Amino acid sequence: MAVCEITGKGKLYGHNVSFSQRKTRKVFKPNVQKRTLIINGEKVKANASNSALRTLKKKGLITSPKAAK
Repeated sequence: MAVCEITGKGKLYGHNVSFSQRKTRKVFKPNVQKRTLIINGEKVKANASNSALRTLKKKGLITSPKAAK
């Protein structure tokens, strides 16, 4: 399921709105990646949103080969 284990972000519901203002249902899903993160020297597998990974990398809290790109 598309839920970030770090921030708790999940899917949101809304509408696609066309030029003629017809509204159809839409699901907005977060960009969730399955990553192995190294946190305090321990390897931890987690489903994390891309925005959470970027924030943790910016703050210098994680070290990960894939997150280092």
